[in-house]
Amino acid sequence: MTTMKIRDVSLYVEVVGHGDPLLLMHGGPGLDHVSLTPFRELADRHTVVFYDHRCNGRSTGAPVTSMTWENLTADADALREELGFERWAVLGHSFGGQVALEYALRYPERVSHLVLLDTAGDARWSQENAAEVLAGRGFSPKTVAVARRFYDGRIDPKDFVRASIRLLPAYDHRFSLLRLAREMLKGGWRASMRPEALIFGGHMMRGWSVMDRLGEILAPTLVIAGHDDFLFPPESQALLSAGIPNARLRIIERAGHNPQSERPAETLRAVADFLAVAPARTATTAPDAAVLPPATARA
Repeated sequence: MTTMKIRDVSLYVEVVGHGDPLLLMHGGPGLDHVSLTPFRELADRHTVVFYDHRCNGRSTGAPVTSMTWENLTADADALREELGFERWAVLGHSFGGQVALEYALRYPERVSHLVLLDTAGDARWSQENAAEVLAGRGFSPKTVAVARRFYDGRIDPKDFVRASIRLLPAYDHRFSLLRLAREMLKGGWRASMRPEALIFGGHMMRGWSVMDRLGEILAPTLVIAGHDDFLFPPESQALLSAGIPNARLRIIERAGHNPQSERPAETLRAVADFLAVAPARTATTAPDAAVLPPATARA
């Protein structure tokens, strides 16, 4: 683990393993890379790069107002150059998946493979639908009201931790205090949260969409998500994968927003198999439907 000076910020970075590089973009905004810790298991076949986005986690050096799509993607590409990689596979989870989409569109020649984990190509799913999904699943009116404010960036910084704890059970297929305790012992206690990034991100995300540009993505793409994700349910994953030429769609059963934690074996196997067999394509190469057919699978 180290801090690297990248452009105008100091990014918190950890590089493990060996083999073809894989960049991990964490969710949030306002969180850090710790939720992606299960992907360390891929270090036996990939050089796995963890980092915290600017204004997130332990990355420092810039005001939260600098957290723009342009800067987030430019940071990632400057990190690639600093680490000496010509291209790399990019995996983005949740908000990180949205950053990954922007990165694939802005720097297509640098993406060998794209993995979109529990994310969406526009902002409306989490901002407009998450609270209603929770209400339909029987969560209390107070939890639903907190969700409505939280995912729209309308939460007071002093209430950030309390709101996060209240919403925690919603992220899982079946919430377990025992599993949470195990995750904390494995390193979850290291997580660093930045409320100001979540609040700014709520404003930044309003009206954001790349749905009309998904057809420009030429990197082999895997869209993967938990079946019970309330932020980005299967119907949103179907829309996302349908818009990307020859994308593969994989739904992990008995998992919510973090299948890498709830169903790590299935999730990591799906990602590893995809990275191993999907052919690398340059930004100027047309999609090959015969080589990378679209498919929907249930784990």
